[in-house]
Amino acid sequence: MTNITNISLDSIEFPEPIMVSVNGVELEVFEAGMQNADNPIILCHGFPEHAFSWRYQIPALVAAGYHVIVPNQRGYGNSSRPTEVTSYDIQHLTGDLVALLDYYGYQNATFVGHDWGANVVWNLALLHPERVRRVINMALPYQERGEKPWIEFMEEVFGEDFYFVHFNRQPGVADRILENHTSQFFRNLFRKNVPPAPPEPGMSMINLARATNPLGEPILKDNELSVFASAFKSSGFTGSINWYRNLDRNWHLMANIKPIIKQPTLMIYGDRDMIPESQSLYDFAPNLDVVNLDCGHWIQQEKPEETNLAILKWLERQNYVEDSDKN
Repeated sequence: MTNITNISLDSIEFPEPIMVSVNGVELEVFEAGMQNADNPIILCHGFPEHAFSWRYQIPALVAAGYHVIVPNQRGYGNSSRPTEVTSYDIQHLTGDLVALLDYYGYQNATFVGHDWGANVVWNLALLHPERVRRVINMALPYQERGEKPWIEFMEEVFGEDFYFVHFNRQPGVADRILENHTSQFFRNLFRKNVPPAPPEPGMSMINLARATNPLGEPILKDNELSVFASAFKSSGFTGSINWYRNLDRNWHLMANIKPIIKQPTLMIYGDRDMIPESQSLYDFAPNLDVVNLDCGHWIQQEKPEETNLAILKWLERQNYVEDSDKN
């Protein structure tokens, strides 16, 4: 296995982006390890993040022999920001990743997701199972489809001010508040043990943007925070929030899809994350391994070395299993 201790996390150079036309949009894509063609791994960021959130994983994966492809998904960074809300439903989001595989000429890849990116990867494995070789997800386990659409359910449980609900019921309001407090919002957000979604009523994202005395030790350095703040000052928040505005649409779109993920799957939890561990994930992903790290929600940024080690050990074991099966 690659000795990740030889990779200095303080001297990482983030790749330069290219613009790729896929699925009717342009995606800003960062890639590394092109010499490792035919061994692709695609990293999918969460909300409100950026491909830059994977900066610590890219060199470790390249050193381990992977062609690393990291898109800013639609609505983020310099990628396209369609105006139609429905352009951000799960069919479009997963379709972008399928088209990205086609662009590079790959039949399938290992997909890694964090937060909202994990949600996209779970659904990609259901909608396009032949394009997913392995699944590695962080923070957000597969969300079992209940009897009621998501926003209706959350409004009943958490109230109309819960930010998922607020994003849908008062379109444009949160977008403007976050855009007016962008730098402060990211300074407050990326802190240890400050969850992005506390499970109680209230517009947690919006309140966090206005907070003047945030709790928790900062996770990111000022120059790292500036990457996120600058990106959202340029793009705004509407495209990324539109992912939330499709939750009920996605509930309907996935109605007839059998929720069984057959691919080898690794789930990484942060023990201090307010998103709870799933007690039924094995029912949906029977080929599952689970790793717990002592951190909050921003797993791969708060615990980069531990995250890299967990991913690389698991991938090495999967490679061994595949090679054994071939023999």
